Amino acid sequence: MDIQEFFEQSAGKWFSHRTSHHLAFKQSESGKSDIVIETLANDHPEVIKLCEQYEVDPTLASCGARVSWNGTMEWDEEKHVGSTVLVSVPDSENPQEGKLLREIGYAEKVPVAGRYIMGSDGALTLITEYETMSSEERLWFASPNLRMRVSVLKRFGGFSMASFTSEIRMGGATSAATQETETSSAST
Repeated sequence: MDIQEFFEQSAGKWFSHRTSHHLAFKQSESGKSDIVIETLANDHPEVIKLCEQYEVDPTLASCGARVSWNGTMEWDEEKHVGSTVLVSVPDSENPQEGKLLREIGYAEKVPVAGRYIMGSDGALTLITEYETMSSEERLWFASPNLRMRVSVLKRFGGFSMASFTSEIRMGGATSAATQETETSSAST
């Protein structure tokens, strides 16, 4: 499996349940989210815009995705709602690895470029260095409709958090073209 196949397999609506362990506080919390993942072709305007933001030639991008979420965390009464665009840019010498451009980061809500590694087992590992922390995430499919994710977040100075997430597909795959077609059909 390559990064494009992983994005394509991830497309759709997911129910996500996460348990996070705050190691410094020796406490855990759970959260739930609805996540929608749409694939974007490498010539999609949002993919091109993000590549230009990072001064990357858009023709080097292999694919993109728009990820939207709406969820809650146990300790937090406010809703966590947002979306981001992701773009993969494979290394020319090893296409199973490369840059992952993000419109908004996972650990810090700022644009960030990290690295990805597609393992021979089909698991995707994301490594991101932020200004004040670093994160490493591993995602894999237990079955076509069950995706697992583990992550470790390290703040400079030692504070860490570990999370386990299970994501269950709630519907079929979604691409930006499919979404636009469905929207056009609904309005006519």
